[in-house]
Amino acid sequence: MAQGFFITGTGTGVGKTRVSLALIRELRRRGFRVAAMKPVATGAARRNGSLRHEDAELLMAAADVPASYEDVNAFAYETPTSPHIAASLARRPIDIGAIVARSEALASEADWVIVEGVGGWEVPLNDHARVADLAEALRWPVVLVVDLRLGCLNHALLSAAAIGRCCVRPAGWIGNVIDPEFPYLDEYLRTLDESLPEPRLALLPWCPGDGRSGASELVLSAAFEPWVG
Repeated sequence: MAQGFFITGTGTGVGKTRVSLALIRELRRRGFRVAAMKPVATGAARRNGSLRHEDAELLMAAADVPASYEDVNAFAYETPTSPHIAASLARRPIDIGAIVARSEALASEADWVIVEGVGGWEVPLNDHARVADLAEALRWPVVLVVDLRLGCLNHALLSAAAIGRCCVRPAGWIGNVIDPEFPYLDEYLRTLDESLPEPRLALLPWCPGDGRSGASELVLSAAFEPWVG
């Protein structure tokens, strides 16, 4: 049976793709077959008559389980807005059941499946479902990405509390350093370690650019090892 992580974040632009890529690279380095998904993406670009999202393409390139673009990114939308609005504008509603079916097909060929969510935990996907409902349907343990900057404490604690109220298994959180001059980084990390209910799995140090294209190295904690042991 494949294992997996559902990667969510404290909001948009916090580094979910960077963390997903780093996890894929680390798991592949350990000899696992890894599949990747970004089932919902907005702000996709139209190329050769079809929509493609840069993050999904990066995940495809990093993974080593063969998959079609539609397996990785089943619901791509051109309008860069909340997915429920983008889906409504495109008149193509998001089907959680279809995403689950694609994830099961990928899981049958993989040791690990890394699924990157869209936006944050409470983002609407349609009139009756949120990202949280997608995570519950997929049933993979949830990793929360925390962007380490001013304001992250409130966002992280609220997100962790919301995750804890759902029928999912929280795996832990990963910090993403996005500001090389962020003051009191150690103090913030200590506060998060003491305040969040789940352990820190890893830390991604700052690197130039957005950190997605390079071979970003996860600084893993001991809490990560039971997942891959």
